[in-house]
Amino acid sequence: MAVDVGSTGTDEIDHGLFGPSSVTWRVQLEPVLWVAGMRALLLQSLHPRVMRGTFQNSALFDPKKAWPRFQRTVGFVGTRTFGTHDDVEAAGARVRRMHATLKGRAPDGTSFALDDPENLLWVHNAEIDSYVDVARRAGVVDDAEADTYVAESVRAAEVVGLDPAIVPASRAELAAYFDRVRPELALTDEARRGVGGLLTPQPSAPTGVALALSSIAAVSFTTLPRWARRMYGLPGLPTTDLGVTLALKALRTASDLLPDIPAPPEIARARRLVREARAAG
Repeated sequence: MAVDVGSTGTDEIDHGLFGPSSVTWRVQLEPVLWVAGMRALLLQSLHPRVMRGTFQNSALFDPKKAWPRFQRTVGFVGTRTFGTHDDVEAAGARVRRMHATLKGRAPDGTSFALDDPENLLWVHNAEIDSYVDVARRAGVVDDAEADTYVAESVRAAEVVGLDPAIVPASRAELAAYFDRVRPELALTDEARRGVGGLLTPQPSAPTGVALALSSIAAVSFTTLPRWARRMYGLPGLPTTDLGVTLALKALRTASDLLPDIPAPPEIARARRLVREARAAG
């Protein structure tokens, strides 16, 4: 357990799964990671069975419910990252209970569980690959720190019920996973509808937020792996990768010059603790 010693020298503060000295806290506090979050959704959409199950069970496809559903997802990630152990376990238990009740139906009529380990593993790996790729290209972490981030993220996978033994713990293991699963991927009608919703401002979201999220989603397409961009019908050229990497670095530099975005107390506290940890070396 990550702990902090309080002003009395005896109080231990529960920082949950990670803590201020972790790479995870440093990465997840970066504003540029909003691009990575959208990249994760775009990548996750390319798994036909996961996307079919999502389409059949999720409010993300209902314009009136999509924004509250998106907020709940962001809230869960925030709790998983910055919450205490008790907070993380409570949030994880709610998600596991919900997933355990949901079923999807394949085109041939057979049903499948949404919490099948392969489905959960795809969602986790697409999320972590997106975070670590954008963070590395934006200059938030170097290659060694990127591997540390992936290794730390195994703890996050356990929260949703995954066996840590099957979860990639390095970028090399992540790459091997995607090589294995790529033949199963496709751009389905459900994916087209879901992605179309990401690019269209949601009526239930505040106007400024809706426009910003749609713009971020458009940028996130260019950060996808070349093979994923091609599946979406976009150019998969090396020059695109170079241009996007330079843009991510510039975006991160610009965000460093701006005041902190207003955030819940636990995130504001995490920002302060990370800065103190870095200042202390």
